[in-house]
Amino acid sequence: MTRRHTLDARNLLCPMPVIRVQDAMGSLAPGEEIEVRCTDPGAMSDVPMWCRVHGHEVLDVVEDLDADEIRITIRAGSDDDDGRTV
Repeated sequence: MTRRHTLDARNLLCPMPVIRVQDAMGSLAPGEEIEVRCTDPGAMSDVPMWCRVHGHEVLDVVEDLDADEIRITIRAGSDDDDGRTV
């Protein structure tokens, strides 16, 4: 069973959602998932772009208009000794 975490980045503007994701990903083991909840529309492109660069997998991006939030689900990739993802 995959462990899933939640990150509340609502009401934060760019670049804070990405910074919060970066901080949270450092504490996840490879394969663990995190659901990021945010309200900044820029996060819909910024967070997936950050994930591609750092080797994490975006599983889902949902814009919930009723709740006025965006939910991005990410699976953590593996890190090498430099802290860079491979």
